[in-house]
Amino acid sequence: MSLQGKVALVTGASRGIGRGIALQLAQNGSKVYITGRKPEQSLGTQYTNLPSLEKTAKEIESRGGQAVVVYTDHSDMSQVKTLFQQIESENHGILDILVNNAFAGGRALTSNGEKLFFEEEPEVWDLINNVGLRNHYYCCVFASRMMVKRQPSQGLIVNISSLGGLRYFMSVPYGVGKQAIDRMSADMGVELAPFKVTVLSLWPGAVKTELTSTLIERNELNIKKSKDISEAATQMIMTNGESIEFPGKAIVALASDQNVHRYNGRCVLTADLGQSYGFKDIDGRQILSPRSVNYAFANDIVKFPGSQTLANFIPNFFKIPGWLLTVASSRF
Repeated sequence: MSLQGKVALVTGASRGIGRGIALQLAQNGSKVYITGRKPEQSLGTQYTNLPSLEKTAKEIESRGGQAVVVYTDHSDMSQVKTLFQQIESENHGILDILVNNAFAGGRALTSNGEKLFFEEEPEVWDLINNVGLRNHYYCCVFASRMMVKRQPSQGLIVNISSLGGLRYFMSVPYGVGKQAIDRMSADMGVELAPFKVTVLSLWPGAVKTELTSTLIERNELNIKKSKDISEAATQMIMTNGESIEFPGKAIVALASDQNVHRYNGRCVLTADLGQSYGFKDIDGRQILSPRSVNYAFANDIVKFPGSQTLANFIPNFFKIPGWLLTVASSRF
């Protein structure tokens, strides 16, 4: 129980990555506040088979953890402020870990198919970036106010982002929002550095979430196809994807690290952390980093006779430097 006595908040924990993170934090000793909208305000009655906030709490308790359910609409900043007031009053002003994961644009991204940005209603911007970006800023403000008061402070803020902030992926509002999160983490890291509060962007790889699996089963997953990656390679990437609890394992490792501040202001990949800290996914698999050379071979992104066999002989530590990814995506 490496996080015994810690207080954590995971936003958007009803399902998907948020649920997996909450399960891992609680399993490792944290008292975890979990948020999400009420079931009737969420995805709708056609998705009643998906986990809910109550189910997340029950699973946490079944693993011996402690969960506090707080129904919160993260598009309403008054509710967000009330959430932090509750955490502060119930824990003597202490909050050790904030995970900004709430996101409301999932259905918009998976239902608009091949539509270009000017073919969609412009309100899709607000749907994706009100909860997915503006809310993150508010949560960071309220959490930081609590964390900097503690000296010495070991506060950790994790903003869930993605490779979509590096280059075009799915839609214009999505990519802009993710890149904004990464820049927000970097700039907040500058101002929080003197207080030893660590803020970073966490990039999961392809994650096999409950919603994605359901949409695939119903043949309702309708997103833009990548011009650079074939449909077969996309399917392979999803098949080899990480579980919803793998990002949670990454955050547990970060929160348990006395030297976590070295990641302040940075973008880090869950798979890279798995290799650095030595943890695997819940099914025992070692998750390949999208930066590793054999990731492209193993997932048929780069395909030629014998490429799959070659992947077995390339060490996972052969990676594309992060700075090179940034240079390759730069427009300047």
